[in-house]
Amino acid sequence: MRDLLRFEPIYQERVWGGRALESALGRSLPSGAPIGESWEIVDRTEAQSIVVGGPFNGQSLRSLLAQHGADVMGPRWPAGKPFPLLVKWLDCRERLSLQVHPPAAVAAELRGEPKTENWYIAHSAPEAHLIVGLTRGVTRAQFERAIGDNTVEACVHHFRVAAGDSILVRSGQVHAIDAGILILEIQQNSDTTYRVYDWGRVGLDGLPRQLHVGQSLRSIDWNDFEPTPVRATPTSGMIADCPEFAIRRVVLGAGERLHLRAGEQPRLVSVVSGTVRTCLENGTGSRPAVGQKVVRGENLLLPYCGAFTLSAESMAILLITENFSG
Repeated sequence: MRDLLRFEPIYQERVWGGRALESALGRSLPSGAPIGESWEIVDRTEAQSIVVGGPFNGQSLRSLLAQHGADVMGPRWPAGKPFPLLVKWLDCRERLSLQVHPPAAVAAELRGEPKTENWYIAHSAPEAHLIVGLTRGVTRAQFERAIGDNTVEACVHHFRVAAGDSILVRSGQVHAIDAGILILEIQQNSDTTYRVYDWGRVGLDGLPRQLHVGQSLRSIDWNDFEPTPVRATPTSGMIADCPEFAIRRVVLGAGERLHLRAGEQPRLVSVVSGTVRTCLENGTGSRPAVGQKVVRGENLLLPYCGAFTLSAESMAILLITENFSG
């Protein structure tokens, strides 16, 4: 298997969503609905990525791993193990709920799944903020009282963001995304979210959305105060490094190339700015043949056994996600 893998996006309607995936990324969205999420790469019972193009066109990610797991993920990949990450775009037209994902020990007790995730800011409205962690010194007792008093805003850590910033949000960190932000989220393969506060909002059905206050209070890390984001820079560098995955930001000037060798590990490539072309290495030492164009917003899975060169048509920024195959 020497082909890069592209997948059909799965669009999710959300009360806080909008149409930015259409205007910013040129996507064709379902008409009328507020689309908050695009699941780009996912291997879950309730949602399966489907390969687009190439010899595996129309095949699900789960089926692909069942038949070609060693080629895609490497020779030590356990049979039947799901793909470990979920990649999604978030269009936050309105502020999201204040929420938390349970740490592993608590998740097992609550029958949920832990989720550490990284947010890369592709676009941000002026004055938009993220909320991650607690205001320094806030206690659980103070936070619980604030829920009843509707003063939670003062208990959580706000900071302004701009395009190119990013932050790693670990299981147990209370968090929310402000209105007017477009985010690429790379996360553990999990869909457990506990809402602790929702700013008085109602759902698409006109009713207050369900809260999970008890589970949230069990899950929040009460010693997590005022974490700092990784700010945008014009150079390449690591933006996230945790036990679940690592993410490198790679900046390529026009005509510059990134070579990724076969037999090292599978990788995800996310184009967050500019356009690149894929070049398939032929193993002969001659110049690789130029292949497919990959535009801003696309997310690819590069299999373990394939060697690839990515060539920038103009200045491009890529996120390379690695170290997720165990």
